[in-house]
Amino acid sequence: MEKATRPAVTLRAMSEADLEAAHALSRELNWPHRLEDWQFFLEFGQGVVAERDGAVVGTAMCWLFGEKAGTLGMVIVSPDAQGLGIGRKLMAAVMDILGNRTMMLHATEEGLSLYQSLGFVAVGEVFQHQGTAFSVPLPELLPDERVRPMGLRDMEIITDLDARATGMDRRRLIDTMDKSALGVMLTRDHEVAGFALFRKFGRGYVVGPTVAPDIGGAKALISHWLGANAGMFCRVDVTEASGLSPWLDELGLQRVGRVTRMIRGTPVPVDAEFHTFSLVTQALG
Repeated sequence: MEKATRPAVTLRAMSEADLEAAHALSRELNWPHRLEDWQFFLEFGQGVVAERDGAVVGTAMCWLFGEKAGTLGMVIVSPDAQGLGIGRKLMAAVMDILGNRTMMLHATEEGLSLYQSLGFVAVGEVFQHQGTAFSVPLPELLPDERVRPMGLRDMEIITDLDARATGMDRRRLIDTMDKSALGVMLTRDHEVAGFALFRKFGRGYVVGPTVAPDIGGAKALISHWLGANAGMFCRVDVTEASGLSPWLDELGLQRVGRVTRMIRGTPVPVDAEFHTFSLVTQALG
């Protein structure tokens, strides 16, 4: 009697032609990403797909932010193909693309043990908040502090502040977001002190990234977007260290999930005067 064999799994580079299959995989896991979100990720990132019998059964993506750091995410294996070591193979492939860069990711509970075995270390948590805020109190602004619309000349400032807060060169990400995102700037004494972007994502809209010098500035920026879009479904992913989670709960954006922030390699230096309070997405940081 012949012994049944498992179909071979092969890896190859992700192309735009794979995005519909990748989107179907994320929907299979009830992830909120639209096809447009996958297209956004691939526009300035790289991906790997796992194929079995001509069908895409797994994905992983990474983004190179300068010569020293990068992030990875969108690691998905179809439930029908789990237990075959595909996730580990996909991770090895994108880690090879990242090379010697410091690598950062946000891990679900299901992927935590895999990432730990690959040398990633937990450094904190991120809380996912989403929902509809119908009444957002006006923020208490400091004297000579205000929130104003983003202008054409602000993109260079946003890129600089983001780099100072994250320690990464995310110019390509910011430039790509500029095609679809709206922005507001926080100013103090007529000097820019922070910003927050707002764009369509998943089931509604996302506020992020938000960069500010302190929690008061972050609340002023996020309040602007939630207040201006009262009654609309919004998502905000905040770090545990930000201290914003209880406040978002009170506004009506309930905490619906948490992921573990992980890093492999030497942490990149950041400017202590600026902090990232909300993320672009969990995949991008």
